[in-house]
Amino acid sequence: MSQENLLSSLKHLVSTGASIAQTRLELISTDVQIARTKFLSLFVMVIFTLFFLFFGLVMLALLIVIYSWEGDRMLALGLLTSSFLGVGFILALVVLHSLKTMPKLFEATIAELAKDRQELTKR
Repeated sequence: MSQENLLSSLKHLVSTGASIAQTRLELISTDVQIARTKFLSLFVMVIFTLFFLFFGLVMLALLIVIYSWEGDRMLALGLLTSSFLGVGFILALVVLHSLKTMPKLFEATIAELAKDRQELTKR
């Protein structure tokens, strides 16, 4: 009789462990899908933004150079080049900073696993 209770208890324990593992794997899967969707939408937006900003800057540079053609066109080209490089350097620093401060991937899953471990150590 006690072996049957022990076997039943063991089956219940394995079933509970499998259920917990399945829930955590589903949570990881959801985290991956969310991260993938955010990354793809952000990537597409960055590509379009860079294209239109680059095209606008080229047109602005042409406008300034053509406008100052009779005067100091070399000065205009030098100022435009230095300002483009300066803005590019600043934006590169902003991108590096945001990459360093990016939140952890699977943060919710890690928190849930920590809660599970804490609950198991209490018992």
